[in-house]
Amino acid sequence: MGAPVDALEQRVRDPQDPLEEVLPASITLSLMLRNRRMGSWLQNEFAGYSEDADLPDYRQNLPGHLMTRSPQYGWIPAPVSEEQNRREAHMDLRDGVRSLEKTCLRYRKDSYIQHALSAEAMRELQTRVNLTTDLALTINRETYSDLLRLVRSTIYLWTLDLIEAGFSGEHNSFSTAEREQAATMDDPEHYWRRAMDEHANLPVPGLRQAGVLERFFGSA
Repeated sequence: MGAPVDALEQRVRDPQDPLEEVLPASITLSLMLRNRRMGSWLQNEFAGYSEDADLPDYRQNLPGHLMTRSPQYGWIPAPVSEEQNRREAHMDLRDGVRSLEKTCLRYRKDSYIQHALSAEAMRELQTRVNLTTDLALTINRETYSDLLRLVRSTIYLWTLDLIEAGFSGEHNSFSTAEREQAATMDDPEHYWRRAMDEHANLPVPGLRQAGVLERFFGSA
């Protein structure tokens, strides 16, 4: 017999516990509580959002920088105005935590992660910024780290409310009455919006730094 709510609250605050491994435990808890909306949000965060799925605000229009390929120097900042960069250099992020966390661990803090554009998207962008060279978009690694911390913070706030409502302690399952009580907490948007407002004051870690071997070869 375990204490699933207490254990999850502790794990989400542990910087050595990857979010990729915390999320399955969160999904299991949502199933135990019949928190279906929370479970759906957790599943999307874990595996990624489909092309036709609505994205939460924190995954929309992530700011970045336009890059262009130079024959002499490789990828360099594109010669566009600040206004053009602000208008064009942003993207929606549908990647799941499962792949995003591994990608980020291959990069140093404050480095940039480059995203290729489809042929059609590149042609349209070339027309809008009046360039003919190859273009790409880079996003600061810390932008992704902030997103991962936001997901952690959302789970943390959910567990705090569950603990305050009396769901701590040992449980193999929850009764019908307990699941009905937990239904009032089945609102992921409420929690991620709170996390956006309160993240600076929450005891939740960001993305840990990978060692040199992890950056070269990936985590085990």
